[in-house]
Amino acid sequence: MFPNFTPPQTPLLVIDRRALERNLATMQGLCNDANVRLRAHGKTHKCSTLGRLQVEGGAVGLCAQTVGEAEAFVAGGIRDVLVTAPPAPWGAVRLAALAKTGARVGSVADDAAQIERLGAAARAAGVTLDLVIDLDLGTHRTGAYPDRAVALAALAAATEGLNYAGIQAYLGHLQHLDGAERRRTADEAGHRGLAHAVEQLRGANLAPGVVTGGGTGTHAYDLKSGVFNELQAGSYAVMDVEYEACGAPDGRPWAFEPALYIAASVISVQHKSHVVCDAGFKAVSVDGPPARVAEGAAPGSVWRPMGDEHGMILHPAFAHIPKAAGRDPLAFAAAIGAADADPALAWPTDAPKTGDIVWLQPGHCDPTCNLYDAFHAVAADGSHERWAIDARRISA
Repeated sequence: MFPNFTPPQTPLLVIDRRALERNLATMQGLCNDANVRLRAHGKTHKCSTLGRLQVEGGAVGLCAQTVGEAEAFVAGGIRDVLVTAPPAPWGAVRLAALAKTGARVGSVADDAAQIERLGAAARAAGVTLDLVIDLDLGTHRTGAYPDRAVALAALAAATEGLNYAGIQAYLGHLQHLDGAERRRTADEAGHRGLAHAVEQLRGANLAPGVVTGGGTGTHAYDLKSGVFNELQAGSYAVMDVEYEACGAPDGRPWAFEPALYIAASVISVQHKSHVVCDAGFKAVSVDGPPARVAEGAAPGSVWRPMGDEHGMILHPAFAHIPKAAGRDPLAFAAAIGAADADPALAWPTDAPKTGDIVWLQPGHCDPTCNLYDAFHAVAADGSHERWAIDARRISA
């Protein structure tokens, strides 16, 4: 995987810098060709060093999902940040304080109380915050229904301390939808609803300066929509198993490549069916598909969690064991013991040995990044830099 790089410890979160830089350049080029601004979503990596690379490459700024992320990004040199989820009541004062640093700071809101609270905090701090109306086009997480857009935009425009900047629409429920055609049809229906909201706002003399949203899983349709003038994609930078499994939105091979890996050490080789590595629940997020064994074990090997600190690298010759045992841990343990005791079953000769490094590609990049304090960004010659994941957590 990285022939000139030896991990100083494991588990270690590693970025392939060549792949990362190609991904960043590819997405920026697609946005430039479509005349759509890129506001990369920092919730994926939570790293101001990586965010600066995105801005230096042409992104207008970063999205942050939380107030704490926004604070870390501004402290790390990002001068234009939009918080893309309505902040909790305590967040308004902190966003206003952040704007006092001279950075351009924005927030979304989806109800009148949020708008009034953000305006009051901005006035008290003597700053202006950008305000973007968050619309719900089907994800049903945050966002007002589009028929509320005019009323909320009017309130934002009339609220001292706020700059009514535009609207946001993120169709999160479509990002991993199986089937390119099904995803396209659903996303284009969302675009029609968004276009109607834009027309309503224009008719009320509240034309949105920015129409922001979209994501990695729908980027091809979003860039062609003619509605979005700003794209909020994030996972494209490093990719993960979940995005590779659902396929690119245009039905072609992904334009982006895996750039994020976990280096794990093999620490025990006592069983025919599997070896044990030092990457378990605390090193690999399991909210999505399991991590993929990318290198360091026999082709077809599978990673499975074995507790907080440990993971199994299951040899493909024994792939039948978890299938037969199902979810019964006693049946699973008995099958492993039976395989070890069966003289007719040979020990695999291509299994990793104690001390070997196994490379895993995360199933879901965002929460996996959140488990680590830093990336180790490795260049082609094996040289590497430590990039702090400085927006991972911010305390009061």
